[in-house]
Amino acid sequence: MSKKSESGPAEAADQAPETKQEVEIEQAEESGTDTELDVEQLLEKLAEAEAAAARAKDDLLRVQAEMQNLRRRTEQDIEKAHKYGQEKFSVELLSVLDNLERALAAASDHEDETVKAIYEGVDLTLKSFIDCFTKFNIEAVDPMGEPFDPELHQAMSIQENPDVEPNTVIAVMQKGYTLHGRVIRPAMVMVSKG
Repeated sequence: MSKKSESGPAEAADQAPETKQEVEIEQAEESGTDTELDVEQLLEKLAEAEAAAARAKDDLLRVQAEMQNLRRRTEQDIEKAHKYGQEKFSVELLSVLDNLERALAAASDHEDETVKAIYEGVDLTLKSFIDCFTKFNIEAVDPMGEPFDPELHQAMSIQENPDVEPNTVIAVMQKGYTLHGRVIRPAMVMVSKG
Protein backbone atom coordinates (compact mmCIF):
# COMPACT_ATOMS: atom_id res chain seq x y z
CA MET A 1 0.00 0.00 0.00
CA SER A 2 1.05 3.55 -0.59
CA LYS A 3 1.71 6.08 2.10
CA LYS A 4 -1.44 8.01 1.27
CA SER A 5 -3.64 5.08 1.97
CA GLU A 6 -1.86 4.46 5.26
CA SER A 7 -2.57 7.89 6.56
CA GLY A 8 -6.05 8.52 7.79
CA PRO A 9 -8.66 10.69 6.17
CA ALA A 10 -8.01 13.49 8.69
CA GLU A 11 -4.39 13.85 7.57
CA ALA A 12 -5.48 13.93 3.88
CA ALA A 13 -7.93 16.69 4.66
CA ASP A 14 -5.18 18.72 6.40
CA GLN A 15 -2.88 18.39 3.40
CA ALA A 16 -5.55 19.27 0.81
CA PRO A 17 -5.69 22.96 -0.18
CA GLU A 18 -8.79 24.72 1.06
CA THR A 19 -9.46 27.20 -1.75
CA LYS A 20 -8.94 27.65 -5.45
CA GLN A 21 -6.50 30.51 -4.77
CA GLU A 22 -4.32 28.25 -2.67
CA VAL A 23 -4.29 25.72 -5.48
CA GLU A 24 -3.21 28.40 -7.95
CA ILE A 25 -0.52 29.63 -5.55
CA GLU A 26 0.82 26.11 -5.09
CA GLN A 27 0.85 25.58 -8.86
CA ALA A 28 2.61 28.88 -9.35
CA GLU A 29 5.23 28.00 -6.74
CA GLU A 30 5.87 24.68 -8.43
CA SER A 31 6.51 26.37 -11.79
CA GLY A 32 8.83 29.27 -10.91
CA THR A 33 9.00 31.20 -14.24
CA ASP A 34 5.28 30.88 -14.84
CA THR A 35 4.73 33.15 -11.86
CA GLU A 36 6.40 36.07 -13.61
CA LEU A 37 4.24 35.51 -16.69
CA ASP A 38 1.11 35.29 -14.59
CA VAL A 39 1.96 38.56 -12.80
CA GLU A 40 2.52 40.28 -16.17
CA GLN A 41 -0.79 38.94 -17.48
CA LEU A 42 -2.54 40.06 -14.31
CA LEU A 43 -1.02 43.54 -14.61
CA GLU A 44 -2.13 43.73 -18.25
CA LYS A 45 -5.65 42.66 -17.28
CA LEU A 46 -5.63 45.20 -14.45
CA ALA A 47 -4.58 47.96 -16.84
CA GLU A 48 -7.31 46.92 -19.29
CA ALA A 49 -9.90 46.87 -16.50
CA GLU A 50 -8.79 50.32 -15.28
CA ALA A 51 -9.03 51.69 -18.86
CA ALA A 52 -12.49 50.16 -19.26
CA ALA A 53 -13.56 51.66 -15.93
CA ALA A 54 -12.24 55.08 -17.00
CA ARG A 55 -14.15 54.82 -20.31
CA ALA A 56 -17.30 53.78 -18.46
CA LYS A 57 -16.92 56.70 -16.04
CA ASP A 58 -16.40 59.10 -18.96
CA ASP A 59 -19.47 57.70 -20.72
CA LEU A 60 -21.49 58.07 -17.52
CA LEU A 61 -20.43 61.70 -17.15
CA ARG A 62 -21.37 62.41 -20.77
CA VAL A 63 -24.76 60.77 -20.38
CA GLN A 64 -25.39 62.76 -17.20
CA ALA A 65 -24.43 66.00 -19.00
CA GLU A 66 -26.68 65.12 -21.95
CA MET A 67 -29.57 64.38 -19.59
CA GLN A 68 -29.05 67.70 -17.81
CA ASN A 69 -29.00 69.54 -21.16
CA LEU A 70 -32.10 67.68 -22.30
CA ARG A 71 -33.88 68.53 -19.04
CA ARG A 72 -32.93 72.21 -19.45
CA ARG A 73 -34.08 72.27 -23.10
CA THR A 74 -37.35 70.58 -22.18
CA GLU A 75 -37.97 73.13 -19.43
CA GLN A 76 -37.27 75.96 -21.89
CA ASP A 77 -39.60 74.41 -24.47
CA ILE A 78 -42.36 74.09 -21.88
CA GLU A 79 -41.81 77.69 -20.77
CA LYS A 80 -41.99 78.89 -24.39
CA ALA A 81 -45.11 76.82 -24.99
CA HIS A 82 -46.77 78.49 -22.00
CA LYS A 83 -45.59 81.94 -23.04
CA TYR A 84 -46.30 81.76 -26.76
CA GLY A 85 -49.01 79.10 -26.89
CA GLN A 86 -51.72 81.69 -27.43
CA GLU A 87 -49.82 83.41 -30.29
CA LYS A 88 -52.04 82.15 -33.13
CA PHE A 89 -55.18 82.96 -31.19
CA SER A 90 -53.84 86.43 -30.36
CA VAL A 91 -53.06 87.15 -34.02
CA GLU A 92 -56.63 86.25 -34.95
CA LEU A 93 -57.99 88.59 -32.28
CA LEU A 94 -55.97 91.52 -33.63
CA SER A 95 -58.33 91.88 -36.60
CA VAL A 96 -61.27 92.10 -34.16
CA LEU A 97 -59.44 94.83 -32.24
CA ASP A 98 -58.72 96.69 -35.49
CA ASN A 99 -62.39 96.53 -36.44
CA LEU A 100 -63.47 97.92 -33.06
CA GLU A 101 -61.04 100.82 -33.50
CA ARG A 102 -62.37 101.46 -37.02
CA ALA A 103 -65.94 101.45 -35.72
CA LEU A 104 -65.01 104.04 -33.10
CA ALA A 105 -63.29 106.21 -35.70
CA ALA A 106 -66.34 106.05 -38.00
CA ALA A 107 -68.84 106.80 -35.23
CA SER A 108 -66.89 109.61 -33.55
CA ASP A 109 -68.14 112.34 -35.95
CA HIS A 110 -71.88 111.64 -35.64
CA GLU A 111 -74.16 113.72 -33.43
CA ASP A 112 -77.03 111.22 -33.42
CA GLU A 113 -77.91 109.93 -29.92
CA THR A 114 -78.28 106.34 -31.15
CA VAL A 115 -74.82 106.44 -32.71
CA LYS A 116 -73.40 107.96 -29.51
CA ALA A 117 -74.83 105.09 -27.47
CA ILE A 118 -73.33 102.57 -29.87
CA TYR A 119 -70.04 104.51 -29.76
CA GLU A 120 -69.95 104.28 -25.95
CA GLY A 121 -70.73 100.56 -26.04
CA VAL A 122 -68.01 99.87 -28.62
CA ASP A 123 -65.58 102.06 -26.64
CA LEU A 124 -66.22 100.04 -23.45
CA THR A 125 -65.81 96.80 -25.40
CA LEU A 126 -62.53 98.05 -26.86
CA LYS A 127 -61.23 99.07 -23.41
CA SER A 128 -62.09 95.68 -21.95
CA PHE A 129 -60.44 94.01 -24.96
CA ILE A 130 -57.25 96.06 -24.44
CA ASP A 131 -57.28 95.19 -20.70
CA CYS A 132 -57.50 91.52 -21.63
CA PHE A 133 -54.54 91.92 -24.00
CA THR A 134 -52.54 93.65 -21.27
CA LYS A 135 -53.33 90.83 -18.85
CA PHE A 136 -51.80 88.32 -21.28
CA ASN A 137 -48.76 90.51 -22.11
CA ILE A 138 -49.93 91.52 -25.58
CA GLU A 139 -48.70 95.06 -26.09
CA ALA A 140 -49.33 97.55 -28.89
CA VAL A 141 -46.48 98.95 -30.97
CA ASP A 142 -47.44 102.49 -31.98
CA PRO A 143 -44.15 104.02 -33.17
CA MET A 144 -45.31 107.48 -34.27
CA GLY A 145 -42.31 109.86 -34.23
CA GLU A 146 -39.82 107.12 -33.29
CA PRO A 147 -36.85 105.96 -35.39
CA PHE A 148 -37.66 103.15 -37.82
CA ASP A 149 -36.86 99.70 -36.38
CA PRO A 150 -37.06 96.89 -38.95
CA GLU A 151 -37.60 94.33 -36.18
CA LEU A 152 -40.78 96.05 -34.99
CA HIS A 153 -41.95 98.01 -38.04
CA GLN A 154 -42.79 97.27 -41.64
CA ALA A 155 -42.19 100.23 -43.96
CA MET A 156 -45.10 100.60 -46.37
CA SER A 157 -43.78 103.76 -48.03
CA ILE A 158 -41.04 106.35 -47.81
CA GLN A 159 -41.82 110.05 -48.06
CA GLU A 160 -39.61 113.10 -48.07
CA ASN A 161 -40.21 115.28 -45.05
CA PRO A 162 -37.71 118.05 -44.19
CA ASP A 163 -39.36 118.66 -40.79
CA VAL A 164 -38.18 115.38 -39.23
CA GLU A 165 -35.00 113.32 -39.07
CA PRO A 166 -34.43 110.73 -41.82
CA ASN A 167 -35.72 107.21 -41.04
CA THR A 168 -38.33 108.50 -38.61
CA VAL A 169 -41.86 107.10 -38.56
CA ILE A 170 -44.16 109.88 -39.79
CA ALA A 171 -47.41 107.89 -40.06
CA VAL A 172 -48.76 104.63 -38.63
CA MET A 173 -51.15 102.82 -40.95
CA GLN A 174 -51.67 99.86 -38.65
CA LYS A 175 -50.41 99.32 -35.11
CA GLY A 176 -48.17 96.37 -34.41
CA TYR A 177 -48.31 94.04 -31.44
CA THR A 178 -45.89 91.99 -29.36
CA LEU A 179 -46.52 88.95 -27.17
CA HIS A 180 -44.02 88.75 -24.27
CA GLY A 181 -41.69 90.92 -26.35
CA ARG A 182 -41.95 88.76 -29.49
CA VAL A 183 -43.45 90.52 -32.51
CA ILE A 184 -46.71 88.89 -33.58
CA ARG A 185 -47.57 91.67 -36.04
CA PRO A 186 -45.21 94.45 -37.14
CA ALA A 187 -46.50 98.02 -37.25
CA MET A 188 -47.16 99.19 -40.81
CA VAL A 189 -45.59 102.63 -41.09
CA MET A 190 -44.58 105.45 -43.40
CA VAL A 191 -40.94 106.50 -43.00
CA SER A 192 -39.30 109.86 -43.67
CA LYS A 193 -36.58 110.10 -46.26
CA GLY A 194 -33.48 112.28 -45.85
